[in-house]
Amino acid sequence: MLVVNRFQVEPDDVDAFSTDATAALRALSACRGFLRGECGGSLDDPGTWILVTRWGTVGDYRRALSSYDVKLYATPLLARALPEASAFEINLAVVDGEIETRDSDRASATDRLRDRPLD
Repeated sequence: MLVVNRFQVEPDDVDAFSTDATAALRALSACRGFLRGECGGSLDDPGTWILVTRWGTVGDYRRALSSYDVKLYATPLLARALPEASAFEINLAVVDGEIETRDSDRASATDRLRDRPLD
């Protein structure tokens, strides 16, 4: 699972943002299921930054958001992210030079309707 958070950062705020991102990555990386994390600024637009994390499962990511240290050190940064989709499942990947396809973990609309209780 891949999480991509985008931010708009004013030039005067880059140092503070970097400090906050470091604290957020430190807290997130201590959580079960965390695989990797990176933060960087756009080469095309210096005011645009991203925080990218990889997780073993969506459950690992959601549980991490409940961690005390994540609430303390990462949530304030994540709250400043642009309001857009941020959590993605990986359906195509290149592994050892080979294209690998993966089924979606998401239920289809038909499955969601079928499993919904009737009133």
